[in-house]
Amino acid sequence: MYQVVPGGAGGTITDATPIKKISKDTRPVVAAGVLGVVLVIAAVTAWCYYIASLPKPDLLRTEMLELNKDGFIIRNQAGATVFKMAFRSGTLDLDSCYKDGPILRCGRSSDGKLNFFIQTVFVKTVSCYRLRWEELESDRPVEHAMSYNGSHWYGGAESAIQHWPITISGQQKPKPFVTSDVYSNRNEFGSILERYWLSSTATAIKINDSVPFHLGWNDTEKTLYFQARYQDSPYRPHLGEPPYAELSYRVCVGIDVGSIHKYMVRRYFNKPYKVPSKVMFRHPIWSTWALHKTEINQNKLLEYAANIRKYGFNCSHLELDDRYTRRYGDFDFDPEKFPNASGMFQQLKEDGFLVSLWTHPFVNYDSENFGSVVEKGFLVMEPTGNLPALVRWWNGIGGILDFTNPEARNWYSSHLRSLRLKYGITSFKLDAGETSYLPWQFRTRAYLQDPSTFTRRYTEMAILYNERAELRSGYQSQNISCFFRIIDRDSVWGYELGLKSIIPAVLTISILGYQFILPDMIGGNAYPNRTHGGLVLPDRELYIRWLELSAFMPAMQFSIPPWVYDDEVVQIAQRFTKLHETLVAPRVLELASEVLATGDPIIRPLWWIATTDETAYKIDSQFLIGDDLMVAPVLEPGKQERDIYLPPGHWISYKGERFDIKEPLHLTDYPVDLDEIAYFEWIAKA
Repeated sequence: MYQVVPGGAGGTITDATPIKKISKDTRPVVAAGVLGVVLVIAAVTAWCYYIASLPKPDLLRTEMLELNKDGFIIRNQAGATVFKMAFRSGTLDLDSCYKDGPILRCGRSSDGKLNFFIQTVFVKTVSCYRLRWEELESDRPVEHAMSYNGSHWYGGAESAIQHWPITISGQQKPKPFVTSDVYSNRNEFGSILERYWLSSTATAIKINDSVPFHLGWNDTEKTLYFQARYQDSPYRPHLGEPPYAELSYRVCVGIDVGSIHKYMVRRYFNKPYKVPSKVMFRHPIWSTWALHKTEINQNKLLEYAANIRKYGFNCSHLELDDRYTRRYGDFDFDPEKFPNASGMFQQLKEDGFLVSLWTHPFVNYDSENFGSVVEKGFLVMEPTGNLPALVRWWNGIGGILDFTNPEARNWYSSHLRSLRLKYGITSFKLDAGETSYLPWQFRTRAYLQDPSTFTRRYTEMAILYNERAELRSGYQSQNISCFFRIIDRDSVWGYELGLKSIIPAVLTISILGYQFILPDMIGGNAYPNRTHGGLVLPDRELYIRWLELSAFMPAMQFSIPPWVYDDEVVQIAQRFTKLHETLVAPRVLELASEVLATGDPIIRPLWWIATTDETAYKIDSQFLIGDDLMVAPVLEPGKQERDIYLPPGHWISYKGERFDIKEPLHLTDYPVDLDEIAYFEWIAKA
């Protein structure tokens, strides 16, 4: 046994393993081993060079997604391309890209450093792709272009000219995707919007909340432009962070359009936590607005209520609209118009009427409250924070209450509470709330990155009154759990805020997760110069057809009363309010209770039960209530017939006709009299 004496400070080590010399016989074996190691290293090196030499697109794949420097495509399980996105603000440097498990990552674009990734997630029959393009060195915008050619898309927002599916025309540079009053600004996005779109190819896209999101389009290229930017924009970056844009979103693909929508709603949408008052679904709301506008007074309100009873109609509640106060921003009744408000409300109560009041977020400069709210800092401010931001709205000029300020919220709530206690008011119609009424640049108590968050904060004021409250604006507001009204309608037939726009608008906000829907007042608002035929009242035929459609909506709302026409119109109205109460409301209430868990639409498009039929994706004049009641109103002047699409199934018409069909059936020129609406009930096969 050898002793080894190292030269270090460790001293002598004993009992070491002896080292033997290599014999001549074993030297060939050692040489062979060394040669093997060299060959392995050479093979690995060659493989690495081979991998590096492969075209990058062959590497940048994950399941059904293919990424290249200019964009990406997604295929479905059958191999068909269902989604295509192009990068417009730069191209990826593919040499900086690599796969990290289910994630594709890239570190550079043609313009500099970035954080880019696409992560793939599978959940049963759904595949989702989470994408982020985040600039790290520049404040330049990030823009992607989604091709919609060959598919039908739904969702996004209300619009002044509403179509189903979405129809776009012309070219529009990306503009802020924020809530707007499309009655006053008809080229903007609507009062209710969400960053969500759904395609007939069973594909859905959801833009992340953190994105300073702008939307544009080009009908020649058949593309929608998704852009993130902070320049020339009301969006703001995180406090203390540079204005580097981030565009991030999720694209999910399913087996059919219904299943992918259900997945997205359950995963990404707020849902209501309660159903509003059942009587709102059963009996009409009666508003003073379209009939009396701002000329409402005590006598007119009492007369209106008396006529509701005289003509035998039920009433969920009376809605006392603009203008019962002396000035906008006051919270008590104008003593000249309402000399005995307390006595009036007592009489209405004795007659069995509940009353809601119109309210809004504005305090006009001539209001008795203006000086107080300025002094207390309750208004939205101009950017320096030194002065209140004065805004123009449809009733003048004033400030807008800052609903991100808890003290301002309490001030507003205290006035609503006082009205309720003093007069027995049952609820409120909260009008406006859109971002378009804020200045382009502003300051609020809470820092807002996304200006539409202001809409959300305003809608929260309805929570205490959501049994019978009414809102017209919404952003991430589905869980406010009250009725949402589509924007004011003109008394016209067409798609621009007319009768034909109602079904597309209701279907659109249903897809966005808002299920308790008011379709606005029967016959429209009868605004001067925006009424068919230039009449003072809505056209009689238009009014009847509007009434029939409203009877199959979740709730009915009158203002122009049927008795201003003739006895026949009164009788038609009595019959359809009864039909709504007995046929429609029970179905809607059953579906409303399911909404709390599922978020599924109450009012549904025909493709909900006919996902494989291309025709069903284009029908905008029929709809379903649940899966078993199909409605086909007449929406054209002078018509007493219409073409009807009947999905496969076992159907019985309102006339008693039975249809047992395995393929879609087209009923051409199906007769529908003026006092009728075509509807079909699905029945179990005998």
